[in-house]
Amino acid sequence: MAIQLGALRDALVEAGASPATAGRASEELASYNAEFTSIRDDMRSGFAKVDGGFAKVDGGFAKVDQELTRLRGEINLLRWMIGTNSALCVAILLRLFIH
Repeated sequence: MAIQLGALRDALVEAGASPATAGRASEELASYNAEFTSIRDDMRSGFAKVDGGFAKVDGGFAKVDQELTRLRGEINLLRWMIGTNSALCVAILLRLFIH
C-alpha cells in the first residue's frame, strides 16, 4: 500500500466519497507530492551547480579586468612617450629651419 495523506482521505470521506475512492485519491496525490519533491530537489542541486559555474565566470571576468587595467597603464605610458618624442622632434626641426 502506498503512502496516503490521512487528512485528505478523511476530508474526502466526510465530503461523501467512498472510503476506497478516498484512499485511492489520497494515495495518488501522495505519489504526486513525492514526485514534485524529487523534482524540487533535482532543481536545487542543478541551481547549486549553476551557481558554481557563475563563480568561475566571475573569476574569469576579474582576470580580464585586471589585464585591461594593466594594458590601459601601458597605453598611457606609450602615449606620453610618443607625445614627448613628437615634441622633441618638432623642436629639433624648428631649430634646424630657424637657423
